[in-house]
Amino acid sequence: MNLRHQTKINSCLAVFIALVAAHSSFAQAPPTNPPQLVLVELFTSEGCSDCPPADALLARLDATQFVPGAHAIVLSEHVTYWDHLGWRDPFSLDLVTTRQQDYARAFGLTDIYTPQMIVDGRTQLIGSDSSALTHAVVHAMTVPKLDLAIEKTQWAHGDVHFAVRIPAGTKGDLIAVLAANETHAEVTRGENAGRTLHHVAVARVFKDFGVVFADGRPIQLSAPFSNEEKQTGPMRLIVFLVDRGNGRVLAVAEQDLKQPG
Repeated sequence: MNLRHQTKINSCLAVFIALVAAHSSFAQAPPTNPPQLVLVELFTSEGCSDCPPADALLARLDATQFVPGAHAIVLSEHVTYWDHLGWRDPFSLDLVTTRQQDYARAFGLTDIYTPQMIVDGRTQLIGSDSSALTHAVVHAMTVPKLDLAIEKTQWAHGDVHFAVRIPAGTKGDLIAVLAANETHAEVTRGENAGRTLHHVAVARVFKDFGVVFADGRPIQLSAPFSNEEKQTGPMRLIVFLVDRGNGRVLAVAEQDLKQPG
């Protein structure tokens, strides 16, 4: 056997060994765990000068998912109690203010404030504190969630029809939110006068269905927008299950909605 032939055999053998080693390494690699879902709620207002940094932090979390191992489902919830201080927030909802008050009682707070973030109904923090947010999301990941699936979603004529499935025998209250994917407003009065404010996942319709049978039967969420505020951009359907006793989130899911033709 000449030297050239032997060199060719050795080269082929080296390639074969490398391929076997690569296959073995791939086969032995541990499976990648799916990211853990965490609900992050921001209570905010366009009338509050401290809120834009918190709005920006929520948008950054939504866009970059900067907490490893987590997938944050974000929700911007605009309160009403700033509306009489120079600027009426066009996205404010009475139900959101009531929801924040319920959280205050659950956390033993003497008052409500903006910007405030609530993570999985378990931790509350100042909404612009990136470090505290990261810590809260990491803590939330230590608590397993139930599976929740959104099915058969249709959006037409201002209504969203869908179904939800959770494990049989699960107890909790079902909350569904129709949220605008992103919004902006040019503020002309109040503390943020002269600024253009941007938001993501803005709650536009918020409904507490209470205890329901989440077994795949049809559910409807109405979106009674007026002609002046008709929602034309992309929306998100966010559904979560909460423990009525303490407000903690037991399961959460979201689905992007296509604009009906």
